Amino acid sequence: LDMVKGVNGMGLEVCCTLGMLNADQAKQLKEAGLTAYNHNLDTSPEHYPKVITTRTYEDRLQTIANVRDAGISVCCGGILGLGEEDNDRVGLLHVLATLPEHPESVPINALVSVEGTPLGDEDDIDNVDAFDMARMIATARIVMPRTMVRLSAGRLSFSDAEQFLMFQAGANSIFNGDKLLTTDNPEFDEDQKLFQKLGFSGKPAHKGPLVAPAEADGEVVITKVEAKQQFA
Repeated sequence: LDMVKGVNGMGLEVCCTLGMLNADQAKQLKEAGLTAYNHNLDTSPEHYPKVITTRTYEDRLQTIANVRDAGISVCCGGILGLGEEDNDRVGLLHVLATLPEHPESVPINALVSVEGTPLGDEDDIDNVDAFDMARMIATARIVMPRTMVRLSAGRLSFSDAEQFLMFQAGANSIFNGDKLLTTDNPEFDEDQKLFQKLGFSGKPAHKGPLVAPAEADGEVVITKVEAKQQFA
């Protein structure tokens, strides 16, 4: 809580990844000045039990609900390369797009295998290529048009040209710097060079994505699919 207060006091947005949260913990973080909370669903409800056994899908959805009820922005996405099928990728996006409110941020990660972990030692885990990422990002952009779609872990596996493809597909955010993730990420200076090469500039803190001109002119109308009970 002290760290959140300190970063917030510097005029920066603050995002935490702290695992499961109950309603009281979420409220304390909000009062401390937390901007956003990251809690990924990782994959579809059907594939989830094949990968994760320490908590249920409903546990994760409850944490997301606690964060939302506390007035904190939600950062929630998934990982490609967990041995999932195409239907599982669609299933993850369906869950995210039919939440009561779309997450403000959806990270799309490519699995970075770590030796000594179950998935790191699996020979049948498929590699994720740039086209897999671009398809996932483009679909996320279509079904969640106002969400920041975040190109996240695994970027070191992709060339500058492949990352540009992902930005063109709809990604408008990254995890910046090499100190924030549990696996390697491009260094801050390298990302600055990439942004200069591509003509990109970062948004100011506490400012959301711009409304597209077509939406502002009324040519495109954003509609929302109502959430339904998805799990028993």
